[in-house]
Amino acid sequence: MSDEVEVPEDHPRYQSLLTRHRIEAGVEKGITSQQGLIAEGRGEAFDYLLGEETIPSADEAERVAAAYFLLAEHPVISVNGNVAALVPEAVVDLAEATGADVEVNLFGRTEERVRAIAEHLREHGAEDVKGLTADARIPGLSHERAKVDSDGIYDADVVLVPLEDGDRAEALGEMGKTEVVIDLNPLSRSAQTATVPIIDNVVRAVPNVAAHARDLRGASREELEEIVAGFDREATLAAAERRLRGGALDRDGEAGRDGAE
Repeated sequence: MSDEVEVPEDHPRYQSLLTRHRIEAGVEKGITSQQGLIAEGRGEAFDYLLGEETIPSADEAERVAAAYFLLAEHPVISVNGNVAALVPEAVVDLAEATGADVEVNLFGRTEERVRAIAEHLREHGAEDVKGLTADARIPGLSHERAKVDSDGIYDADVVLVPLEDGDRAEALGEMGKTEVVIDLNPLSRSAQTATVPIIDNVVRAVPNVAAHARDLRGASREELEEIVAGFDREATLAAAERRLRGGALDRDGEAGRDGAE
């Protein structure tokens, strides 16, 4: 985006400012909402306490997420406006690496916004984007996020849910789906509900899951199942909470304890 070059890459807040610019540009393009700006600010606060880095427990969760996607019969990546604005290339890369479908799912849903996001993803290499049909509903939800494609999220066995979305995460869990949730708050309903909670910034998490998926594509089913079976979600949440409570100033010590688990 043209305004990104105005921020020098050696600026200490380069990544943060770049992210904000992408969300702002998304609002102008009709992809993100003004509420998305607020959500981004909330996430930044948690990320700052994490040290703005992928902690060891998050990297492990990202590897486990990749294994789940490679084992899945029908994995789906759910995309909202912020995700489309921030990591469109990484979403496409993950879909290509795992054979996953990509589906637009929005709380503030309008047909115009769904089409804008789908077109934005196609501009970044997506060949097929679901979410426009919306011919099925997630049981237990009364808002617009209930609307999904019958051959997309509704039929999926594994769903990646980036960014906090507690009620939908609970509803998908009730449907028996394996949920991979990216959320910077380990205490949120989304993270607490997830089969695989990834406590990381989406701008790092999605590329990391894609990279792990490419590394694991040659693994046998038994090896992938072993990775999944060895995952301890409670320890992952606890490690992230410790880092947050210790804050970025304590990150060296916390990283050592985190990596020991």
